[in-house]
Amino acid sequence: MVAISASAVKELRQRTGAGMMDCKKALVEADGNMDEAIKVLRTKGLAAAAKKAHRTASDGLVVVAGEDRGAALLELNCETDFVARNDEFQKFADTLAEQALSQGIGDVEALKGKPFAADPQHTVEEAVSQKIATIGENIVLSRLALLEAAPQNHLAWYIHMGGKIGVVVEGSESIPREALRDVAMHVAATDPRFVRREEVTDEVLQTEREIALKQAIDQGKPEHIAERIVQGKMEKYFEQCVLLEQPFAKDTLKTVGDFVVEAGGKDATIARFARFRLGEAAGE
Repeated sequence: MVAISASAVKELRQRTGAGMMDCKKALVEADGNMDEAIKVLRTKGLAAAAKKAHRTASDGLVVVAGEDRGAALLELNCETDFVARNDEFQKFADTLAEQALSQGIGDVEALKGKPFAADPQHTVEEAVSQKIATIGENIVLSRLALLEAAPQNHLAWYIHMGGKIGVVVEGSESIPREALRDVAMHVAATDPRFVRREEVTDEVLQTEREIALKQAIDQGKPEHIAERIVQGKMEKYFEQCVLLEQPFAKDTLKTVGDFVVEAGGKDATIARFARFRLGEAAGE
């Protein structure tokens, strides 16, 4: 095998914009021939992908591949809504989510390094690059979450607005699937931060108390009145941000916790949830 120098890898990277490891692999495959290595990268779509990598991929899809006990929630980004609605792009997103679920992968970088299930001769990362070359837009595999239900629980999920928001919820097995899906729909609509108030961190509580107290004092309230106002505002915070204490979206006269108990029995509860909104990983 021809020894590949660091300077050759650097030159190939400068000429194509492809990644360091991809350049080294291409040079090895081409026995050190620079022109042949460029052809290798172009054939794999990696050179074209690198040129598009700086372009903003703020559209795309959130998809779920799920079973009763396991689900993969995945966000795949592209540049335009036109591509996000393209069958090829949608099937690619579904295939990636299904691979993550079947292989038990919950980390983007780990998934990128695996052989692509639909074409094991290439990695998932290479498959993304090839898709960039064929579709003509930057494509980014940005987020992945894997949920595996505890023995006494099961999962339900909901995709909102054709892939703009995706939610997976884990709840007690006694909760009917449709009711658990209703909770997932609620999470999509209300974006809670926590399942129950015990999960709210001391740091968050302290910050909310300080804000509420300052607001009350700025309004000229006496200290003993201000303290009561703070307590009231903290309860309001729990109602807004804690899933089980939120008014249920389908019946605001009851809380989500009430609905869950009615649906699944007195010991029924929600264990956790994962919620992806398209683009939020990029800071939108």
